[in-house]
Amino acid sequence: MQPFWAKDAKAVKRAINARAETLAEKPSFRSLLNSKRCLVPADGFFEWQVTGQGKVPYRILLKNEELFTFAGLWDEWADKGTGEVLHTFTIITTEANDVVRPIHDRMPVILSPEAEELWLDEHEPQEDLLALLRPYKGEEMKAYPVSPLVNSPLNNVLEILNSL
Repeated sequence: MQPFWAKDAKAVKRAINARAETLAEKPSFRSLLNSKRCLVPADGFFEWQVTGQGKVPYRILLKNEELFTFAGLWDEWADKGTGEVLHTFTIITTEANDVVRPIHDRMPVILSPEAEELWLDEHEPQEDLLALLRPYKGEEMKAYPVSPLVNSPLNNVLEILNSL
């Protein structure tokens, strides 16, 4: 079955991020919030700062460089055209904190270890879940410009992470 909100597989694949502020209102995410929450592990993420010379990629991570998790939602469904079962997820975003704001106006919701347990608790009230979806503490994060090699998924090399 295809999600009731999607016209085709392309529409689902475009839903990379879900805005925390409208999560409970959007038909595409409302039901997932109640039953299909997930954690997306990461060690950092990239955002692009728009400048007069073009877009500059930045790597954003925790100061201690440890792994963390994004708040996410998942779903699985069968593509009506092919019958293929697709497993999809989206990362929830919120307004940017002081570290990210000079680069971009939004950032993924990063959950503390305590918040991870609450996010996955099937008995947690929706208002308590929504309260978890806020910017991560800026004083615990850092950002630095990286190589424009990051602009292509074909460049899966460590040099991407080197500071400019």
